[in-house]
Amino acid sequence: MHIRALRTPARALAALALAALGAVTVAGGAQAQPTHGASTHYGVKPITSTHGIRTFAASAAAASADTLSVGSSASQGVVSPHPKVYLVFWGKQWSSSDPAGVATDLQSMFKGLYGSQDTWGTILTQYCEGVASGTTNCAGKGIRIAHPAHAPLGGTWFDNATAEPTNATAAQLAAEAVKAAKHFGNTSQTPNLNAQYVIVSPTRTHPDGFPSSNFCAWHDFTGSAYGNLAYTNLPYVPDLGAGSCTTFTDGRLLSGIESTETHEYAETVTDFWPSSGWNGGNGEIGDECENLDAYVKLTTGTFDLQGLWSNRANACVTHG
Repeated sequence: MHIRALRTPARALAALALAALGAVTVAGGAQAQPTHGASTHYGVKPITSTHGIRTFAASAAAASADTLSVGSSASQGVVSPHPKVYLVFWGKQWSSSDPAGVATDLQSMFKGLYGSQDTWGTILTQYCEGVASGTTNCAGKGIRIAHPAHAPLGGTWFDNATAEPTNATAAQLAAEAVKAAKHFGNTSQTPNLNAQYVIVSPTRTHPDGFPSSNFCAWHDFTGSAYGNLAYTNLPYVPDLGAGSCTTFTDGRLLSGIESTETHEYAETVTDFWPSSGWNGGNGEIGDECENLDAYVKLTTGTFDLQGLWSNRANACVTHG
């Protein structure tokens, strides 16, 4: 049983129900929970924090609570060793309306998230799979997450055959991820051990109840004929206005969706089929650090990247 980790508006943070679900055996013998509706998704990010800025000059007890440990000894499905992102702009609404320029912005961000200029992504390389459950330091063991030498953007699809439903359900979002896997030719488990499908909803839609469901986004996985698929529900965050889903208050409208998606991207990479991956007492790698954002200059522009928890630094950081 796992608690849903969502990037949620702090003004309405609520404990979500636990669901008793049948476990699915994944490669390497790990046990992971299948997708069965809204109460089983992962990922927490308030729109505006209610618990203040954490100092991270922490006591030993606090540091211990923050430390991430791996939840499974499996060598597949725990992390994404070679991350590949597939952006899916769902619905014909995208062809007529994208007032904040989300589609161009997200593609640019992932086209630049690699190489020597990307010092944020290097935070992820300390985490691995194929080590004993409970491990907190890979220390040369296991299969580590590699820092991308090339852009991690594997592809972009404007699925505009029909409109996205105004109120798409979690099951419909999962089904769209399965359609995307087929579209991109990822029709076996092997490519889907690194692929994550980001289902980006158009403006003025409410996927899984956004925003009244009290999240900015969430990530999860679903079973399919092509194996288990990691995917993200990414609503049109700019509809909430500038300053939502980010700590920045400078009025930049795209900061919130950039911060949100980097939160979910990093959590998917380090907890690929939740929650067999890396978690701490305060959640996943992004949940730990929801009060830290930084503008990071990449080769394709400057973007709001959310801070991530580093076991190595014993702190939230925005560079490795």
